[in-house]
Amino acid sequence: MEYENYTFPEALKLLAERAGISLPEQEYSEEARRQRDLKSSVRDINKTAARYFYYMLRSPQGAKAMQYLKDRHLSDETMKKFGLGYAGPYSDALYRYLKKQGISDQLLKESGLMQVNEKQGMYDKFWNRVMFPIMDVNNKVIGFGGRVMGDAKPKYLNSPETVIFDKSRNLYGLNFARTSKKKYLLVCEGYMDVISMHQAGFTNAVASLGTALTSQHAVLLKRYTDEVILTYDSDEAGVRAALRAIPLLKAAGISAKVLHMDPYKDPDEFIKALGTDAFQERIDRAENSFLFELSVLQKSYDMKDPDSKTKFFQAVAAKIAEFEMEIERENYIEAVTGRFGISFEGMRKMVMNVLMQGVPSRKAPVRAQSRPEKEDGIRKSQRLILTWLTEYPKLFPVVSAYIRPDDFSDELYREVASMLFEQLEHGELNPAKITNHFMDPEQQRTVAQLFNTAVHVESPKEQEKAIQETIRKVMEHGIAQRTSALDPTDIEGLQKLVDAKRRLQELGRLHISL
Repeated sequence: MEYENYTFPEALKLLAERAGISLPEQEYSEEARRQRDLKSSVRDINKTAARYFYYMLRSPQGAKAMQYLKDRHLSDETMKKFGLGYAGPYSDALYRYLKKQGISDQLLKESGLMQVNEKQGMYDKFWNRVMFPIMDVNNKVIGFGGRVMGDAKPKYLNSPETVIFDKSRNLYGLNFARTSKKKYLLVCEGYMDVISMHQAGFTNAVASLGTALTSQHAVLLKRYTDEVILTYDSDEAGVRAALRAIPLLKAAGISAKVLHMDPYKDPDEFIKALGTDAFQERIDRAENSFLFELSVLQKSYDMKDPDSKTKFFQAVAAKIAEFEMEIERENYIEAVTGRFGISFEGMRKMVMNVLMQGVPSRKAPVRAQSRPEKEDGIRKSQRLILTWLTEYPKLFPVVSAYIRPDDFSDELYREVASMLFEQLEHGELNPAKITNHFMDPEQQRTVAQLFNTAVHVESPKEQEKAIQETIRKVMEHGIAQRTSALDPTDIEGLQKLVDAKRRLQELGRLHISL
């Protein structure tokens, strides 16, 4: 429902069809029936329009468009796979064709395929353009993109948002890329990049639909991969697009890298000039997104001037300090050491100085901002524990020996932890059941995120170290909470606190194996 823009009955019907199950007839309210029928009708119109455009490209009227695509070195097989077409030279051709099919003006307006004004009435949105049908993950046409063959503006024209099309929640080519055997997805800028890359064998390429990558796109990508390689143009606009996309992908728990195509502008040019093997080599050497950000940042400083160089390293230290986990910070300090010619200890001290700036001295009054920052760090550690327990349920005996559900600071976190611990105690693991326990959609999204928190580590050994460090953080926070709330007359509570502190001391001898 959320990502494919379906109503509940539509989503249920789709899943039932996949499973070969016959559903009983659903009773709809009048409004629900109207919405269902409208979406179904708009899908049918899009399907009819796609067939019309497909036919027009292969007709005598489409000769110029066909030559344009041939000049772009697209094969007949590729054009067929992506359903490429042509919107004829007249601005009312599609309108007249669809009217012959008995479709009302109101439905044509809802479809997004028509424009309306007082002088011309209703006329085609797309004409004299090469057409790219946009399909959802189930290969159903939900919209179109059209490209001019000359210098007219706009170069690309996309369908407006309709009852079935939301460009911020769909990615071009994902219907093919989601079945790719590759563990990562290549995110490009436009239709032609995706098509050219698929033709060259890179069938895991997708692109946003005439808009910058959004947080909804990132969440959609997370459904299919944990790693994205940004394959944007090498010009300034492409660099800016990559810088905007990186934090969105990171927030969704996706590891991002950036592919460098110099001296070529885009993937299409690169592949035509150097071939697929060279492009695969560039993919294999794609740059870590954090180091890419630093390389862009470096261009703002004069590295030959000592003062400017120092300011650059201070800016780098501030960015490294944003990582919550010590193991992450050390990994990136090591990477920066090799990349920019600064000693490990020198950069480490600069990072520690940044971290200490936010920590008040014992005599100084506590700043109002420091507590929320610390709380956010603890929340991330608690989310990581819940994520790791769902990924590695065999860790439960180890984690439960040190952490209890009441160690979680937030009420929602505690409730989720209690349910997860109870499941694991009984040898079960069903995060979806826990998510569905909550009726509020916002709570459901929050709970789903608790099971999908990511941290960048290079190896299982480093992840084991990160898990141990996270357990310590959560324990220390829980002990501090209980200490501040302890009634001096509560002997039982005092004993539990002593036991918790003893377990914390034992944690240093703990060996975690994944």
